[in-house]
Amino acid sequence: MTFLAVARLGRYTAAAEVLGVNHSTVSRRIAALEDAMGGRVLVRGAAGWETTPLGRRAVAAAERIEASVRELAEDGGTAMQGMVRIAAPEAFTSAFLVPAMARLQARHPELSIELIAATQRVRQNRSGVDLEIVVGRPQVHRAFAVPISSYALGLYATPAYLEGAGVPSSVAQLARHPLIYYIESSLQVDELDLAVQSLPASPASIRSTSVFAHVEAAAAGAGIGLLPDFLADADPRLVRVLDGVYAHPLEYWAVTRDEGPRNPVVAEALTAIREHLTR
Repeated sequence: MTFLAVARLGRYTAAAEVLGVNHSTVSRRIAALEDAMGGRVLVRGAAGWETTPLGRRAVAAAERIEASVRELAEDGGTAMQGMVRIAAPEAFTSAFLVPAMARLQARHPELSIELIAATQRVRQNRSGVDLEIVVGRPQVHRAFAVPISSYALGLYATPAYLEGAGVPSSVAQLARHPLIYYIESSLQVDELDLAVQSLPASPASIRSTSVFAHVEAAAAGAGIGLLPDFLADADPRLVRVLDGVYAHPLEYWAVTRDEGPRNPVVAEALTAIREHLTR
């Protein structure tokens, strides 16, 4: 359905590409739907088109129809089809989501999967994605949310850096070391911001919106990186700093619309993620 494609993708052009029509056709169909329903179903937001309250009612109805059609196809022995769009933090996407979705796609070759790597707050109107993975317990309405994994941020550096700059023996001594982490003004996740509140102010350092840039900067000897343990512990270039003294525990949560768990594609994707995390 045209409206459902725009609601999930957040862009007319993306919906047109998936549906095999042009942008004008999508626009006309949305306009016709709004005329029929007597109100706006989509409004433009910072991340693209988002559903209005009326639009969310239309999404619920459209997804019920979609689920019914899918059930008929599955009863006929057809593999799961369609598309699932998942937004997740960069590190989670690389370490966990990609291998989980590779297995899912192998089981259902006709299922399209789109992964959006973004470290951000959960969106109140999740019109552009089917499933979001976020850091920390989300504060959202009309949504299904469940914790799926825990990890911790720790301090890491290279042996060569520590030999030259000295090994800190306390949190206070970190004030002499450049801290590699997110750009403060660009950090949108409160739980990640809290990780540095107990640390002293850092000298001039390398900051980035990319967690992989944090890892590479620490591995290049640019300072001490505040890094996810599941990435840094596996990196032979890095060693733990203040092990047993400092760690910031965090959780990943999966969030979907109220209808999400009843959508077979979304439910299958969430099951695949959980299966991978428990391996």
